[in-house]
Amino acid sequence: MLEIQIKKITLDNLEQLQKISRQTFIETFAQFNSKENMEKYLYESLSFEQLKLELENEFSDFYFAYNDSEVIGYLKINRGEAQTEKKEDNSLEIERIYVLEKFQGRRVGQMLFQKAVEIAQSHQMDFIWLGVWEKNEKAIQFYLKNGFEVFDKHIFKLGVDLQTDLLMRLKL
Repeated sequence: MLEIQIKKITLDNLEQLQKISRQTFIETFAQFNSKENMEKYLYESLSFEQLKLELENEFSDFYFAYNDSEVIGYLKINRGEAQTEKKEDNSLEIERIYVLEKFQGRRVGQMLFQKAVEIAQSHQMDFIWLGVWEKNEKAIQFYLKNGFEVFDKHIFKLGVDLQTDLLMRLKL
């Protein structure tokens, strides 16, 4: 059985954050996208510099999921101006929940999601919202199971490929 701990990430964890960000993104999306588009996204969006900027943003928070001392997943949430889109007043965005493939299906994503709910409630938010790729059935089912509903769509750019994300929200 896993002994999962959720801990806030600091700048001291930047290298670990980049490693897990890239690894989980590749595990989740490489089979569906071109090598060139994946490389462009990893270089631009998950670079050391970009992740440092995101970590330094006072309205964004990252959390690691640990099993013993091993980082096995992470969560990124945004409030206020840090949100990728302003969809709802008084809302919290889950920008990323990623879990290493070998730990999926073992409640790690659920624990990270619960952390986001706790934070949203502590800030007295009305909604949690997120974007999920329309072809990521596993993630869509996870969010539907947790009470989210689709309310809109937007375009997500992966390299030069324009993809459709479903926007989902949960009323708290």
